[in-house]
Amino acid sequence: MSVIRVPEADAGGWSCDRCGEELKPTPVNLEYMDSRFTVELPFCAKCGIALISEELAMGKMLEVEKLLEDK
Repeated sequence: MSVIRVPEADAGGWSCDRCGEELKPTPVNLEYMDSRFTVELPFCAKCGIALISEELAMGKMLEVEKLLEDK
C-alpha cells in the first residue's frame, strides 16, 4: 500500500503541546468506513499523537470522505 504524503507546509514547524517534542512526518494508518489509508502526518513519537491540520481535514480528507460515502 502506498503512503499519501501531505504538503511539506503541513509537516514543518509543529511541536507537541503535551510534551514539547518536535513533530516529524511519519506514516500513520487511518480508517474510515472500513477503508484504510496510510498518510504521512506530523507525529509525536513520544506521545503517539498525529496532527491533522484544518486545511487537510477540510480539504483532501473531506473529499475522500464524500467519495467513500457516495459508494
